[in-house]
Amino acid sequence: MNLSEINFNDINIQEAGDWPPAGKAVLVVLVVAVVLGAGYYFLISDQLDQLDTVEREEQTLRQEFIEKQRVAANLEAFRSQLKQMETDLEVLLRQLPTGTEMPDLLENVSNTGKKNGLEFELFKPEAEQPRDFYAAKPITIKAKGSYHQFGAFVSGVAALPRIVTLEKATLTSATAAKGAKGGNGGKGATVNEPLIIEATLQTYRYMDENNTAASAAGKGANKGAVKK
Repeated sequence: MNLSEINFNDINIQEAGDWPPAGKAVLVVLVVAVVLGAGYYFLISDQLDQLDTVEREEQTLRQEFIEKQRVAANLEAFRSQLKQMETDLEVLLRQLPTGTEMPDLLENVSNTGKKNGLEFELFKPEAEQPRDFYAAKPITIKAKGSYHQFGAFVSGVAALPRIVTLEKATLTSATAAKGAKGGNGGKGATVNEPLIIEATLQTYRYMDENNTAASAAGKGANKGAVKK
C-alpha cells in the first residue's frame, strides 16, 4: 500500500480492523506518539521540574555541608581563638572604670596635668555618651603651658591604668594671643614659649546592670566644671 495514495478524508477509524498492515502500523505509531506526548506533558515535565528543584537544593546542602565540615575540622582552633578574644576583652574591660571609680580617674587626669606644669583654666567633664556596653565621657580642658609640658601631660595620661585618649587639641601662642588683643601682632611660638592649650580628652566607663549611664550622668552634673 502506497501511503501517498491514501485519501485521509475517507479514513474511518471504526473500520481500522479492516485496514491493511501498513495503515494499522501508522495508526499504532500515532497512538503511541500521542500517549507518550500526553505522558510527558502531564507526568514527566512536572517530574523534571521537581528534579531541577531537588538538584538546586542538593547544591545548597552540599555547600552547607562543606562549610560545616570546614568549621568542624577547625573547631579546636576556633575555640582557642574565642578563648583568647574573651581574655583580651576582659583585659580591656578592666581598663574601663566603673561609675564609682570615675571621679578618681578625673582627679588623676587633672593631677597629671598639674605635675607636668600645666596651669588649668578649665577642666570640665562633659555629659556621658552611652554606647553598647560602655559610656564615653569627654573632658574639655583649657590650660597654659609649654609644648614640652603638654607633651609630657599627654604621655602621662596615656600611661594611666585606665583608657584616656586625646580627641583633639589646639595650641596657640600666649604671646601671639596677647599681641592680637593689643593690636601689635606677635611672632610664632617657640618650644618653651607659653601656650594656650584647648583640648578634648575622652575617657570611657564600663556599664553593667547595677551601674547605668544615667546614674553617672547625675554624678557628672553634680561635679560640674572646675575652673582655676
